[in-house]
Amino acid sequence: MVVGRNRDAQLIIDEDAIYANIHSEKQRLADDSEMFMVVKANAYGHGAVQVAQIAKEAGATGFCVAILDEAIQLREAGFVSEPILVLGLTDLSDLPLIYKYDVSVTVSSADWIKQAAELGRQMHFTHKIKTFLALDTGMGRIGLQTPAEVTDYLQSLHVVKNQIEFQGVYTHFATADEVDDKYFDFQLQNFKDLMAAIPNKPRYVSVANSATSLWHHVTGANMIRYGVAGYGLNPSGTAIEAPFTLQPALSFTSELIYVKKVASGRSIGYGATYNVDKPQWVGTIPVGYADGVCRRMKGFKVLIDGNYCPIIGRVCMDQVMVRLPYEMKLGTKVTFVGTQAGKTITLQDVAEYCGTINYEIACGFSDRLPRVYYSKKN
Repeated sequence: MVVGRNRDAQLIIDEDAIYANIHSEKQRLADDSEMFMVVKANAYGHGAVQVAQIAKEAGATGFCVAILDEAIQLREAGFVSEPILVLGLTDLSDLPLIYKYDVSVTVSSADWIKQAAELGRQMHFTHKIKTFLALDTGMGRIGLQTPAEVTDYLQSLHVVKNQIEFQGVYTHFATADEVDDKYFDFQLQNFKDLMAAIPNKPRYVSVANSATSLWHHVTGANMIRYGVAGYGLNPSGTAIEAPFTLQPALSFTSELIYVKKVASGRSIGYGATYNVDKPQWVGTIPVGYADGVCRRMKGFKVLIDGNYCPIIGRVCMDQVMVRLPYEMKLGTKVTFVGTQAGKTITLQDVAEYCGTINYEIACGFSDRLPRVYYSKKN
């Protein structure tokens, strides 16, 4: 998708906020614990390469991504020596790329390592393929579930130890961001049982995403996968207060491109769902659901000239209309997310209105919106 640089609509990313969120969590970690910054999904919409650089400066020693292509993007951007873990499963057909870019991949079956080792021999690989073993302690996505499976896996791994490196092991907690710890404790016990089947621990043992790192302490782990909290977003929404102030890094602004007075009896937008009951000023903004302003935001408010102005009618693909309290000048700044005249709209506000989580809203901003980075240090 082309980046829309010739219109006034952008995501503004506060580099200092990301740095502070990472640094604050780093201060809470044990001396022997490392942080891998999670930059999947274009760093939750914030820009993967730029965020990776900030994270490295703030003390992150590695990165997590969802798919191999995201790992390759980081390598080609100059992150040549930092460990990069692909959290999703990667097909054996991509083994040459895994090898070329020296990426660590998630594995959850003995068959994968056996076949990868054989392919590596056929292709005359000169260094080992780096792997992390996924343990399914109750998330239900990927990973081994029983000590017997882990034992069988390790036996198979031992046979191919000259081709496959057992670099790490990790699990993922499903309810670490909830007040009720019952299921978390269930998963934690499962993790302990599975780890007991691994007599020789690998370099990295990871249990913590942002939520686990913020609100739980698990002994025996030495690497966290720091995600949404690094961007200043609370993983629990509003259910649990973070142990330090999270600084939201993303703002979303645009401008009014058209202002008109609409007579009563007319309607606004597709489906004529908003009826004008009395003459009113209506403004048009040059963004829509193709940019990440989802249709569920109909009726939500944006900030214009210090006023909360409701979105009226259905959100279009490329434009959205708002009701104005009075005639405003073309080019007046519009804030979808951020602070204007002492008033603030957060990603959490948008998420709650849309009936979802702040992650989804942040990840939903498309590449058509340029990311503009700033720091008070510069």
